[in-house]
Amino acid sequence: MKIYYSSKFAKEYKRLPGKVKTAAEKREKIFRVNPFDPGLKTHRLSGKLKDYHSFSIDYHYRIIFEFVGKDTAWLHSVGTHEIYG
Repeated sequence: MKIYYSSKFAKEYKRLPGKVKTAAEKREKIFRVNPFDPGLKTHRLSGKLKDYHSFSIDYHYRIIFEFVGKDTAWLHSVGTHEIYG
């Protein structure tokens, strides 16, 4: 899986606590191998974000992404559930 990062994602990622960054890096490695690994809880979003998916970093933090091909994803946003708003 090839992954691209939006500038918004990069800014949000810089502000994350260190423990969350470490967990996010571990989750991204799993995502690269299998974006629908059950541990990631990957799901399609609804409403105005219906073209996007999300996967869990931990109980509070999520990554919003978009598939842009069979083996390519854009990571758009990272944070708590507030990123859905």
